[in-house]
Amino acid sequence: VQLQASGGGLVQAGGSLRLSCAASGRTFRSYTVGWFRQAPGKEREFVAAIRWNDRATAYAEAVKGRFTISRDNLQNTVYPQMNSLKPEDTAVYYCAASQGVIINSMKNLATYRDWGQGTLVTVSS
Repeated sequence: VQLQASGGGLVQAGGSLRLSCAASGRTFRSYTVGWFRQAPGKEREFVAAIRWNDRATAYAEAVKGRFTISRDNLQNTVYPQMNSLKPEDTAVYYCAASQGVIINSMKNLATYRDWGQGTLVTVSS
């Protein structure tokens, strides 16, 4: 599946952003869609994921309570709503997708086969 990520931008600390990951070529049905981020000089890390069929979700500890991931069936899009943003959330955010993902593997980068381009989120202090 081809993925298109969007919604990044510049926001002040405490603010909110909603990213989008849209699929083209096929629907997200039977896929798990994950979001990862990579800050300058750091490794890519897991942020959140949602399994399309049963809406099972997973979150990194660093974003629990602040980020909410959801899906829109009609738009074939996954949205991470990011609230109470902190400067340490600054990174390039990537969406990724794969089929047949079990819950215990949702946080693993290697689980995901298809990747979109990144979208930059900058949080100013």
